[in-house]
Amino acid sequence: MSISMKHILFSSLLAIALPALAKPLQIFILAGQSNMQGHAKISTFEHIGMDPATKPMLDEMQNADGTPKVCERVWISSIGCGKDDTTEQTGKLTAGFGATTEKIGPEFTFGLYMQKFTDAPILLIKTAWGGKSLNTDFRPPGAGPYVFNESQFATFQKQGKDIASIKAEKEKETGVYYRLMIEHVKKVLIDIKRVVPRYDAAQGYELAGFAWFQGWNDMVDQGTYPTRDKPGGYDAYSTALAQFIRDVRKDLNVPKLPFVIGVLGVGGPTSEYGPDQQRYKSTHDNFRAAMATPAGLPEFKGNVATVLAEKYWDRELTLAKAKDNEIKDKAKKFAKEGNMKPAEERALNDKLRAEGLTERERLVLDKGISNFEFHYLGSAKILGGVGKGLAEALAGLVGKK
Repeated sequence: MSISMKHILFSSLLAIALPALAKPLQIFILAGQSNMQGHAKISTFEHIGMDPATKPMLDEMQNADGTPKVCERVWISSIGCGKDDTTEQTGKLTAGFGATTEKIGPEFTFGLYMQKFTDAPILLIKTAWGGKSLNTDFRPPGAGPYVFNESQFATFQKQGKDIASIKAEKEKETGVYYRLMIEHVKKVLIDIKRVVPRYDAAQGYELAGFAWFQGWNDMVDQGTYPTRDKPGGYDAYSTALAQFIRDVRKDLNVPKLPFVIGVLGVGGPTSEYGPDQQRYKSTHDNFRAAMATPAGLPEFKGNVATVLAEKYWDRELTLAKAKDNEIKDKAKKFAKEGNMKPAEERALNDKLRAEGLTERERLVLDKGISNFEFHYLGSAKILGGVGKGLAEALAGLVGKK
């Protein structure tokens, strides 16, 4: 074979082997607090396959032998889930990029489904830290300093606290994680090849979208939002989030960067709340409305969208967990009345559980839950659905652009 023929053959094979890298790298930023970190243990994957509606998602997440898939066309750089705020984890996307290496967040299914919407290579830059607010930690520079309200000052005075030191500490905390987020994104962009070894600068990249999944710390912050149970009680959150979008676009120099807001959905749709949840209903409704508000602003039409996380909540888990909690309370009551030892109480609980729960209920509880309710029960079914929803919404915005 002549040298020229060999060259043609090699070029052809290279084009077949590396078709994706011929296109600009598509970069998506994922940011938020603990639920963007992700507390769904990989051990809960099996539960996804127990529902015919979500079994296809499990098939996307696992190989035939049950091991998590590794995305050959999606890479990730993640900070906030390591030993400190800036420890970075990198590699091809697979399970284990959650809050710990045994967990996932929305990033796994986000990447799996995003690669269905583009044949270009993909890089996810994830910046997520647990227990962080938008009003302080992620506060964007354009929102100005955090302003205390009269109710807070009255409380501080009643408690005998030093208001000057409280103000100084708040000033020190304000915007820290917004800056860390932007700094990390820019750090990755300066040397993409460090994270994506096959990246070639001639190929180029595009900042293609941003997904925001945060909210718990603001929702429960009575100090910052003293009228949170009333209409408009969370208006300050809406204002800060709109400014967050503007500042991210400005600081990354992408004026119309597609942006998706993952609206808090812990507990599922409030219309389905049981008697014990009614006291939270107005607060949850108000906060979810406040999160979604920026997407309705004229300046964000067609480039900001919302994803309602409540759509992916698993009601079967909620009902089974409530039933299981009643059984535990009954066992504790009997144990206290009978002055039982811990081992005897556990045996009684197991007996009542075997009698009071169906086999299906025991199975979904054992397979589907790995964390607290505010962490979406540590359910891969729920957080997997959220990641898929975020990807679909962003793909829709990118398509419009």
